[in-house]
Amino acid sequence: MAKKYYVESIPDIEKDLNTSVKDGLSASDAKARLEQYGPNALASKKKQSMFMRFIDQFKDFMIIVLIIAAILSGVLAHEWTDAAIIMIVVILNAILGVFQEARSEAAIDALKEMATPDAHVRRDDTIVTIPSTELVPGDVVLLEAGDVVPADLRLNQAHSLKIEESALTGESVPVEKHAETLEGEDIALADRVNMAYSNTNVTYGRAEGIVTSTGMHTEVGKIATMLNNADETDTPLKRNLNQLGKTLTIMILAICVIVFIVGVLKADPAERNSTLMINMFLVAVSLAVAAIPEGLPAIVTIILALGTQTMAKHKAIVRKLPAVETLGATDIICSDKTGTLTQNRMTVEKVFYDKKLHDNSESISENNPALLAMTLANDTKIENGGDLLGDPTETALIQFAFDQNIDVTDLLEKYKRIQEVPFDSERKLMSTVNKDGEQYFVAVKGAPDMLLQRVTRIENGGQVEPITDKQKQNILAQNKQMAQQALRVLGLAYKKVDQLYTDPTTDNVEQDLIFAGLVGMIDPERGEAKAAVAEAKSAGIRTVMITGDHQITAQAIAERLGIIEKGQDSRVLTGAELDKLDDEYFKQHVGDYSVYARVSPEHKVRIVKAWQANDKIVAMTGDGVNDAPSLKQADIGIGMGITGTEVSKGASDMVLADDNFATIVEAVKQGRKVFSNIQKAILYLMSCNVGEVLTVFMMTMLGWDILAPVQLLWINLVTDTLPAIALGVEPVEAGIMKRKPRGKKSNFFSGGVASSIIYQGILEGILVLGAYQIGLHVGPHVGDPSLQHGDALTMAFLTLGLIQLFHAINSKYVHQSIFRSHTFSNKWFNGAIIIAAVIMAAVELPFMTKFFDVTELDGPQWLVILIAGILMVLIVEIVKFCQRKMGKE
Repeated sequence: MAKKYYVESIPDIEKDLNTSVKDGLSASDAKARLEQYGPNALASKKKQSMFMRFIDQFKDFMIIVLIIAAILSGVLAHEWTDAAIIMIVVILNAILGVFQEARSEAAIDALKEMATPDAHVRRDDTIVTIPSTELVPGDVVLLEAGDVVPADLRLNQAHSLKIEESALTGESVPVEKHAETLEGEDIALADRVNMAYSNTNVTYGRAEGIVTSTGMHTEVGKIATMLNNADETDTPLKRNLNQLGKTLTIMILAICVIVFIVGVLKADPAERNSTLMINMFLVAVSLAVAAIPEGLPAIVTIILALGTQTMAKHKAIVRKLPAVETLGATDIICSDKTGTLTQNRMTVEKVFYDKKLHDNSESISENNPALLAMTLANDTKIENGGDLLGDPTETALIQFAFDQNIDVTDLLEKYKRIQEVPFDSERKLMSTVNKDGEQYFVAVKGAPDMLLQRVTRIENGGQVEPITDKQKQNILAQNKQMAQQALRVLGLAYKKVDQLYTDPTTDNVEQDLIFAGLVGMIDPERGEAKAAVAEAKSAGIRTVMITGDHQITAQAIAERLGIIEKGQDSRVLTGAELDKLDDEYFKQHVGDYSVYARVSPEHKVRIVKAWQANDKIVAMTGDGVNDAPSLKQADIGIGMGITGTEVSKGASDMVLADDNFATIVEAVKQGRKVFSNIQKAILYLMSCNVGEVLTVFMMTMLGWDILAPVQLLWINLVTDTLPAIALGVEPVEAGIMKRKPRGKKSNFFSGGVASSIIYQGILEGILVLGAYQIGLHVGPHVGDPSLQHGDALTMAFLTLGLIQLFHAINSKYVHQSIFRSHTFSNKWFNGAIIIAAVIMAAVELPFMTKFFDVTELDGPQWLVILIAGILMVLIVEIVKFCQRKMGKE
């Protein structure tokens, strides 16, 4: 178990780590420790080689079924063309999958910052600069504003130190640090104020600290270990495709058995020999191969790849193809607050002066003492004419002045700083003495309660008067009210003096002050986040906020976003309260809570698991290192590309390049569209294949002429490619975000798709058999049985092919009518149907008839084929109409 250095004194730590804060380590000792502990860097899982990624593409059950079918088709049925086509489709599918994953990995790598920061350390009583990877336990590190903390440190000195730890703890406001030993055993990570943790940022002050942990032993490293040990969760798409493969296997075996048994039983007893058995087995295998939609894996991959293209246009980079569809099945979005739902940027929201509370949109005078105090008592650096560097709280005050159209640079030049009393965590105040004409303007800001102890006067409407106890109580009440709205409140005061201080200290500078006002700041919600939460809610998706921030802040932001209603305290749970709940109770009551505050990485994983235990598909968004384990555990992890850490991006299935929460809702919409379009393609392909199998099966059983293998292969080639792919690029259906999530147990056959496949396949088979029978009695060869049978078989062949193209139009909507204005708005679909129809009809060209063993048909025969196609559309429309009526009732 790791030592708790935050409860140990500095002398004890020096002894324990065999170091000295005065001299640091010796160069030889540091070298020996580097060999012992290894470099100060995070280890990650070894990336798979391109070859292993390619092999992984063949592990899906559906792919295995196709490969077995190809082998059987070639070895037993001698249909080597079929076998070759199936294997080509399987290999292309694998290449597409590897290509997409490799390309998205490259996009993720492009988002990462590869630079290794340097560290300032004391070695042999000398300050040296070394790469942070060479740090070892016992090193003494010096920190100042702007530095990234290079390892886990126990602070031995801290001067007005503030560290921004949102990437690790989720707390949006920088934490004030000190070097005092803490009391207690189980102190939360965010409350260990004498520690500085790797990958956090120093925003203010300076400090020294002893390195206690490096590399994988840091708090960040522990999270990386959790990630490397986490199991990958199957996506709903992968589960659905596996289930589809198993269903197809059962169906194929059933077809083989039925055809084989019926064929043997129908034969004359005297002919029941080994030759008959082999022939019937070959027939059964041929039918089984015909039943397999060999293009389906490729079509699914293409639909997903096209989905990634659309998502990329909306600033979402998909790392793994199935992730596109997973979002569409999402029930719960567990979202980090800081930087995801909020801007991760402190902003002035309210200013209290002249006894009134003012919004940030109200104009304020450049000479207002409250504005002068917040602007002058401020260490923000202004670069490049407007870039603000410094503590987020202070930069928010300067940005407020900029937003008021005040030339801050000129203001600071006019009121040039002469003296200052730096911020101190004990008195919680900061003061500057600024030149003001012939006088000096003293600007003070800090904690309101500490400030009021030094205030003797108050300004109201330009008039300065002695402050009363009642006025102080009113100010404190206003401070409390603003704090309850999750605003971080600072008090503002000033005074004017005639001469500079010989000894500028708090005892003389920060006395006899004039109260100027209060300023309330918050890390505000993103402008688009509230609408996104509302849209997700209308889609039946629940947004759950999980943050390391304080309960009051988390609750206020959640209320503003509409995640909870105002005053729903019972829906807010802290990490400490969560620790008191056992797993079984929490699993049963996880639905009672919508906001979690002050939580650790372990809590986040536990919350995700509790929702998953309730059969919910969970998406987790986040940008910090502390989000990474839960991003990995969730069904789909969504990282942030701009503010996100490398660890969180690596743990995600999808990365938002613009860090925009609204992009998630757009991704949900695209995910639902992808599932819907895959379902349409499956409905189309499977019902067509059922029609083919039924046609050949019935022709065999009735002793009729049967379609030749080349004819079946041509139909599959023409109808199973372009039209099916075109269904994959159907636009988003109206109202798709008004539907409830389909649920974890749903699959591609849910929602009436299975029954539609069966009845539509049967209908297709009946219409083809009907066309064959009519073909025996119409056309120029009536009276010539041999030629008439050729015409009939040709009509059956062309009816089967063209009827499937008519049926592709039916498949645009599973239950809705196709008779609507935008049915043919998809130009790709229209083109695919026209091209496929031309290719299908091309077999009637004189030089093609012999190759396909067909006859040239006349007008009446073509009319029969056309009527069969129209009947396919009309009958399916009638069934859909009845289904809708029954559904309403």
